[in-house]
Amino acid sequence: MKSIFDTVSRTCSKAVTNAYSTSFSLATKMLAPSIRQDIYNIYGFVRFADEIVDSFHEYDKELLLDEFSADLFKAIKMKISLNPILNSFQETVHKYDIDPSLYNAFLKSMRLDLHKSTYLTQEEYKEYIYGSADVVGLMCLKVFVKGNQKKYDELRESAMSLGSAFQKVNFLRDLKADFEDLSRSYFPDTNLDALDEVSKQKIIAEIEADFKSGLYGISKLPAEAKFGVYTAYIYYSKLLNKLKKVPSLEIKNKRISVPNYQKAGLLAKSYISYRLNIL
Repeated sequence: MKSIFDTVSRTCSKAVTNAYSTSFSLATKMLAPSIRQDIYNIYGFVRFADEIVDSFHEYDKELLLDEFSADLFKAIKMKISLNPILNSFQETVHKYDIDPSLYNAFLKSMRLDLHKSTYLTQEEYKEYIYGSADVVGLMCLKVFVKGNQKKYDELRESAMSLGSAFQKVNFLRDLKADFEDLSRSYFPDTNLDALDEVSKQKIIAEIEADFKSGLYGISKLPAEAKFGVYTAYIYYSKLLNKLKKVPSLEIKNKRISVPNYQKAGLLAKSYISYRLNIL
């Protein structure tokens, strides 16, 4: 029965989320059950594409990404795929009528990671972040508002800002791996060989502006989504605060993280704010 296969597919997407990201997994668990699985389905798709370009160094990444993309388009057209991750993702795409331009933009940014290592202009930088992060936020937003186009349009800019903020925090946290292991430099006009405090503070100010816009959108989200998204916001805010305290020359030499015991405290803080309706 196909229903069994669909259940297995959804289980795979959830397993991918839990295996790859404890923070995103924790935030997703705080979403209402009615929308939780669809966020797992989206994460599974974006994580597998990201793994191709970031991790599979012994293989032909371009060929793998080409095949993954072709399989995605077939899955959406046929409404089924023997790849369980794509099968669950296509289910969410059809359920919420997710615009093809969103996952196409995501794949475009993933393809850039195969060959492009430096972003010299703000235009290039913004285009990459739109495809790698903003559209993920927009796909999730479609789920959060349960396909309500009016609500989606109202919160679109805030969702993009939040996606940008999360991605830029990741860039700052992962400077060492991106620069030394993958030879990538995302921030324009920034010398990562000698990152100075002025450049670091400029990046942080940019992230804080994105967070401010994103927080406004969180306050307007439906109740089913608000607590989970706010949990992610609190986690990334904590991570940014830790990065602020690290001298600029040291950020490139170590990866900053939030320990699991602190994540539990952040969850409690998020819950109190949510229950007191102070978002």
